[in-house]
Amino acid sequence: MEGEKRKILIVDDDGFLLDMYAFKFSQNNFEVHTAGGGVQAIKKLKEGINPDIILMDVIMPEMDGFEMLEKINLEKLSENSIKIILSNKGQQEDIDRGAVLGAAGYIIKVNSTPVEVIEKVLKILSEKKPKIQNNGL
Repeated sequence: MEGEKRKILIVDDDGFLLDMYAFKFSQNNFEVHTAGGGVQAIKKLKEGINPDIILMDVIMPEMDGFEMLEKINLEKLSENSIKIILSNKGQQEDIDRGAVLGAAGYIIKVNSTPVEVIEKVLKILSEKKPKIQNNGL
């Protein structure tokens, strides 16, 4: 449905950025859920939150974004979610590792304003979601 809120889980250990992105995405018709790290995000996924998008940082204590992606894949959590990395780590090897782990996009924080981050997330969402169906109709 047009106008239906999309669910996003934002995972970042930086409280200021987490709150700022939560606010910005909520202003853009998203139902926002947040987690202060990978461990908390995994717990929320196991409790049944099923977001359209998981937007995650890479550098976090306890469980980094790559470990989080590995655990999501291994435990088959939120399989239909689009996973997008939002990080200051922008080396090609990090981008490649994210892709191998199933990230649909890799956004480098320092190169993107919050508005650009939302635009990139919406672009990735529009490229990924429409493929979901019209089974034989």
